[in-house]
This record gives sequence, C-alpha cells and structure tokens, in this order.
Amino acid sequence: QVQLVESGGGLVQAGGSLRLSCLASGSIFSINVMGWYRQAPGKQREFVARSIDGGSTNYADSVKDRFTISRDNAKNTVYLQMNSLKPEDTAVYYCLATVGGLVYWGQGTQVTVSS
Repeated sequence: QVQLVESGGGLVQAGGSLRLSCLASGSIFSINVMGWYRQAPGKQREFVARSIDGGSTNYADSVKDRFTISRDNAKNTVYLQMNSLKPEDTAVYYCLATVGGLVYWGQGTQVTVSS
C-alpha cells in the first residue's frame, strides 16, 4: 500500500508560478513511477508529467517547457514546478504512484489560474 498526500495548490494569476508537492508513505521502496495528472471541470483526467525510477521524465505537450517534475527519494516526495501558468491550467491536480501493476492516487489539490 502507498499513501499519497498532495500540497501546494492555490490561486495564482496568469503568468505566475506554483510548486506542488506529493509526499509518499507506505511501501515506497516499491514505487517505480510517480507523476501528476489533472482534471478540469467537465473534462476527463489527463496526464501532465511523470518521473520514472532511474531518472527519465515525460511531459504532456501542453505543459512542456513550462512545468518541471522532480523527485527527491530521500524525502519520498515528488514535485511539480509550474511556471508561466495559464487559465487553462486550472484543474484539480492528482499525484500518482505505480507499484508493479497497481496505481495509487492522492486526494488532489486545486490549482486555479485567474486571467
């Protein structure tokens, strides 16, 4: 079992920045992928970024060059640095961790970008 707790969401003006954090606990030694998804009102949950154990990262085209995912294994935490935020980035952001074939989700943190 893995538990994930996100923090760092909030209200920011367009062009601003936020950093989300996701603290993992439980069977963290088994985690291979940690990442972020988001869900805007009335839309499906979509992939944002992921960090694969071993160092590689992937991003959605919509956030590439603006968002950066990083992972601090010593702190069992994954971060999402979000710069140049746009109103269309408004969503609930969910942290994800995979252990083998199992997927764990956090409870989500709201990010609202005003124009």
